[in-house]
Amino acid sequence: MMNLLSRLDPRSGLRYVLILQLAIAGVLIASDVLGVVPSPFKERVELPTGPISPGDQRREYRTDRSDPSLLPQDGPLDVPVPEAFPNRLDFSVQEVEGLGRILLLSGQIEVDDSARFASYLSDMQEKPDLVALHSPGGVVSEALSIGKQVRGAELATAVLAGSMCVSSCPYVLAGGEERIVSLRGIVGMHQHYYDQPRLIPVVFAVEGIQKGQGETMQHLIDLGVDPSLMLFSLNTPPEEIYALIKEELVDTRIATQIID
Repeated sequence: MMNLLSRLDPRSGLRYVLILQLAIAGVLIASDVLGVVPSPFKERVELPTGPISPGDQRREYRTDRSDPSLLPQDGPLDVPVPEAFPNRLDFSVQEVEGLGRILLLSGQIEVDDSARFASYLSDMQEKPDLVALHSPGGVVSEALSIGKQVRGAELATAVLAGSMCVSSCPYVLAGGEERIVSLRGIVGMHQHYYDQPRLIPVVFAVEGIQKGQGETMQHLIDLGVDPSLMLFSLNTPPEEIYALIKEELVDTRIATQIID
């Protein structure tokens, strides 16, 4: 054994280690950039379907359309909403008996949507009575900005019957001075992707994620929402959504009023 070890060239061993590291880096880059390499360590878990109930609150996260099966089917919708989510936020105004003038924000939250929202709001001749939300979320920084604008305009927000507000959308909901949530709607949380440059060292990526989470928590604190809301986000994988039940909505103050 000693003779064998003495014949090994240390430079050859180092070369093999370097080749292995490059191979691992290649796999990680391919999985991150191309999204084509599945993790061999993560087992696919089949999530339940159907309406949410206490203790049964995790569902598949979808950005293409809402899932009517998650929502109680009894009773009419407060505001008509599209089943297929628009590719970016769409703004429309509706007059609803008992609720007044509703500004509906529906669709995915994309880059520049906060600027589009600011422009739309400033062009409105009459201030809306309520900002209703129906969105699968999207870019966190845009959602935070829209939420701040909503608070600056002293507006109320709502997730009404038949509507979903998940992922980063609750950070818009948090902007309302009054935050109304229907028990026939869904408010849901999961882990977020924060904007990060590609192919940067892990230590800097982690630092950026922590900074993003800190900004999100500060946003909630500033708007009077208990930052414990983030626990539901941090404990839920990004491919799932954790739907909050009545007690969680009230205890975290993401809802200031619950309606049927």
